[in-house]
Amino acid sequence: MNELVTGDAVVLGLRPARLPSRALAIAIDLAVLLTVFLLLSIGLAVASATLDEAATAAIAVATFLLVLVGGPVAVETLSHGRSLGKLACGLRVVRDDGGPIRFRHALVRGAMGMVEILGTFGVVGCIASLVSARGRRLGDVFAGTLVVRERVPAGRARAVPPPPPWLVGRFAQLDLSGVPDGLWLAIRQFLTRMNELDAAVGGPMAERLSSDLTACTGVPAPQGVPAAAYLAAVVNERQARDIRRVVATAGRAPGSAAVSVTAPVPPPVDGSLSGFPRSEVRPEGGGAPGKAASPSSNGAEGSRPGPAATGFAPPA
Repeated sequence: MNELVTGDAVVLGLRPARLPSRALAIAIDLAVLLTVFLLLSIGLAVASATLDEAATAAIAVATFLLVLVGGPVAVETLSHGRSLGKLACGLRVVRDDGGPIRFRHALVRGAMGMVEILGTFGVVGCIASLVSARGRRLGDVFAGTLVVRERVPAGRARAVPPPPPWLVGRFAQLDLSGVPDGLWLAIRQFLTRMNELDAAVGGPMAERLSSDLTACTGVPAPQGVPAAAYLAAVVNERQARDIRRVVATAGRAPGSAAVSVTAPVPPPVDGSLSGFPRSEVRPEGGGAPGKAASPSSNGAEGSRPGPAATGFAPPA
């Protein structure tokens, strides 16, 4: 897995930058640095016209190191990993645990950049970035850093469809501590795209994810409940617990007001689960097919939402 994991075993939602965006950012930085270097070299050459050849060469070497090595190090240290090129491309340099870089990280990256970027015209850096699973060059490997994307298109985010109302709250006692983050991510990605999948592909995929989830929880899925509906109900329960945990933590803070929270209700998702098996299980409590069982503990009754409201077909 390529996710960023903190020291507290928390997976960060950061996307590593790939070679094209990194190459464009480096090209912008090099253009700026070379411009500054040329202007400074011309000024120093005019000012040191009366000096001997050895002094002129020493000034040229010092100018090269100061601008092309010290410049990127100073900029990345002061801006916490955002040079001009990275700022233009929406990139940032962070530590392996997702924290901001410091002077030592920038120094190692700058020193290695002289070898793999300036010394080999970027060939070594390109090869290292292509070979690395997270697009890191040698400077990132030695410094323990990673270049990530700060600007991610918001239009790609999709809402997870809500579960059928008769499954909301049914898994309140389920132990979810043993479910890995990679499985949660796979389930979420499947639920947000299940209506785009063919029935011959989506059905077995849902069954496989359901089997992996039951193996982690140690509790088998209810009989007769479609695998996709079971996955959506468990994800809804996890979201409800996360919200209750956050609210409880905020409620213990000094001066905070008491806040009550209920299970989250995701936004409606258009479309139905065409191709997925329909549930033959009646709602809890033995209600008739024409009436909906209580989705929560408030005991309210009402008409059951149709497939367009939840994305799942109600039981027959």
